[in-house]
Amino acid sequence: MIRFENVSVTYDGADEPSVRGVDFEAPEGELVLLVGPSGVGKSTVLGAVSGLVPHFTGGTLRGRVTVAGRDTRTHKPRELADVVGTVGQDPLSHFVTDTVEDELAYGMESLGLAPDVMRRRVEETLDLLGLADLRDRSISTLSGGQQQRVAIGSVLTPHPRVLVLDEPTSALDPAAAEEVLAVLQRLVHDLGTTVLMAEHRLERVIQYADQVVLLPGPGEAPRLGTPAEVMAVSPVFPPVVDLGRLAGWSPLPLTVRDARRRAAPLRQRLADAAAARPETASEEPRNPAPSPARRRLFKRPGGDTPAPPTVAEVRDLAVRRDRVQALRRIDLTVTPGETIALMGRNGAGKSTLLSALVGLVEPSGGSVRAGDAVPHRTRPRDLIRRVGLVPQEPRDLLYADTVAGECAAADQDADAEPGTCRALLSELLPGIPDDTHPRDLSEGQRLTLALAVVLTARPPLLLLDEPTRGLDYGAKARLVTLLRALAAEGHAIVMATHDVELAADLAHRVVLLAEGEVIADGPAAEVVVASPSFAPQVAKILAPQHWLTVPQVREALS
Repeated sequence: MIRFENVSVTYDGADEPSVRGVDFEAPEGELVLLVGPSGVGKSTVLGAVSGLVPHFTGGTLRGRVTVAGRDTRTHKPRELADVVGTVGQDPLSHFVTDTVEDELAYGMESLGLAPDVMRRRVEETLDLLGLADLRDRSISTLSGGQQQRVAIGSVLTPHPRVLVLDEPTSALDPAAAEEVLAVLQRLVHDLGTTVLMAEHRLERVIQYADQVVLLPGPGEAPRLGTPAEVMAVSPVFPPVVDLGRLAGWSPLPLTVRDARRRAAPLRQRLADAAAARPETASEEPRNPAPSPARRRLFKRPGGDTPAPPTVAEVRDLAVRRDRVQALRRIDLTVTPGETIALMGRNGAGKSTLLSALVGLVEPSGGSVRAGDAVPHRTRPRDLIRRVGLVPQEPRDLLYADTVAGECAAADQDADAEPGTCRALLSELLPGIPDDTHPRDLSEGQRLTLALAVVLTARPPLLLLDEPTRGLDYGAKARLVTLLRALAAEGHAIVMATHDVELAADLAHRVVLLAEGEVIADGPAAEVVVASPSFAPQVAKILAPQHWLTVPQVREALS
């Protein structure tokens, strides 16, 4: 169905091909997973299937890509639209209408389908993706995860023979991700749809793949094989594979179920190791309080002053948005050095709570304080010294044409010494040239630039909305190291995330939201282990022991 024949793509102005020697076939009715570190060309490979590469992006494509017998070099994207459905990393760039139902119908209207067929398929898709209650909602009022489901639904309604998906679960909560992947599996198995998908959160998708295509590095030839074969050599792998490597299991497990069947000896080794250390035998593993960083990322003016007892306080907060009660009766206290993960289903109110803390929405009831300020009544230039938000899309903070321009604007906005933001960025992520355009940065680099912009004003409270979206495991590990260092300096961090592995690795405390209310608030180990949906893979494999991450297990066995 999809055939790559020795394909290479070189973008205009580039010295080397973005991808080279891509040669594989995705047969009809198979789900093929494209994996590899950030920046190796996965989005380029996906774009070549839909014809966006090179017709829209420019550059030179050598070799041949065919989809259902059509050569993408001679067929433009509109001439492939009846056979290929594409969802990119950014759902907002995908939408062309205002409401959910209209968006689901738009692709079918473009293909000239009969109204009765369109109506039936819209209803089917609303039910498949759990969107029925949102059919009349304005797309702009939906959460990021809800928008992602709408984007996926809009390409399902025309019933394409090929689906091309770039990070389809990145903004979805665990339950919604499972629902979407179950729908994709049904399309593959029952209708013979061919799916080519790139996804960084391999713990969610690896078990669904028939084949895996590994792009090991920029311009390197891909490796093709079964999921087990590729995971044995891949530089990116989910926690279940990492644990399997640590335990010496062969073949490597790909699912929690497979790993649990082999985990009894490992549980015994961990119990024996705990018994050999009486002082820790009764303790549950948890995320320790961050240790002091070796050096400060920046100096506070006037030296180190005692931190206030709380950096934010929310009392009986209620927020209405677009006639929807987004939050009700929220109580939250944030202290210096604390890392809190806000978790819950898409639309539970996580982003709204962050928006209230940074003054983007006005409470309809209750109170919010960030330090000594009421956020929605405080001038932005004053508020940035108390609280900073890195949104779901870091590019929303970035307006200049160069990295140097962004840093200069950040210094001016924060009344900081010229060069403060640039020095901070170099500390966080060395090697980014001043003249680079922010849109040319990888997801991880863009996130780090946005983080440097926010930190220039040295806010004691740092808010992050889905910070690992689009990051590979290496970039996520670097982000965790950075955030731990900031917490060790006294910064409070509140992050809204669906990444259960990030919460297990970093958070001291988890606040679980549902329907705009707090339903759980406690230590990360207690809250996530008690939840089947939000427990990390290691916790599920080694239950009833309360281990959360592979590094914890590795340290216990050392």
